[in-house]
Amino acid sequence: MASHKVLFGFHAVGVRLKTAPQSIVEIYVDAARRDARMRQFLQRTAEAGVRVLESDGPRLARLAGGIGHQGVVARVQMLPQAHSLDDLLDGIEGPPLLLVLDGVTDPHNLGACLRVADGAGAHAVIAPKDHAVGVNATVAKVASGAAETVPYFMVTNLARTLGELKERNIWCTGLADDADRTVYQADLRAPTALVMGAEGSGLRQLTRKTCDALVSIPMRGAVESLNVSVASGICLYEALRQRTP
Repeated sequence: MASHKVLFGFHAVGVRLKTAPQSIVEIYVDAARRDARMRQFLQRTAEAGVRVLESDGPRLARLAGGIGHQGVVARVQMLPQAHSLDDLLDGIEGPPLLLVLDGVTDPHNLGACLRVADGAGAHAVIAPKDHAVGVNATVAKVASGAAETVPYFMVTNLARTLGELKERNIWCTGLADDADRTVYQADLRAPTALVMGAEGSGLRQLTRKTCDALVSIPMRGAVESLNVSVASGICLYEALRQRTP
């Protein structure tokens, strides 16, 4: 049982159904829901040969931890991942693009960050063990399947990990409101780790000092900062734009 975990929601379960259907132990669906979206989903499960069990709302809520499950909950096997960040980096072809989160503790923010990291083609997301949230069912749902596709490494010492990335010639670029240059003025075509701080407090002092450079996102309105997932998306997609021929 320790090798199993729960996914819920159409997106999260749908990505696993698409990428690794053989790893799905069983899917529970709301017997009372038979709208077009559910019918389409059930057709996909039938084509994949996945075991489907009808259930009711209260049981689905218990399986999903009481959070909105959309009538779909799956029990799945854990997928193998790279054993370490070093293993992952050794296998990357081309310049790495990494997202580093310093102090993101809200599961909804982490899920959204994983989602934009997947969309922009980032190779991994890195966070410290003592100032971060792990990947739980809420993160997986908000990530809409990206928790299954983007490696997430929680490291003991973030500053030391950034130093190790720099030894690999990966340029560590931190986001800071008071930076002299904007992200649009930075060269993100080289191996890059984009380092984001928590909303409000920003980067911790040691993390900030360890970065090779600091950049900002131009703010033209009344608000002073953006949600960390929005900021991550802006920076990651700027890197993607620069790297696209």
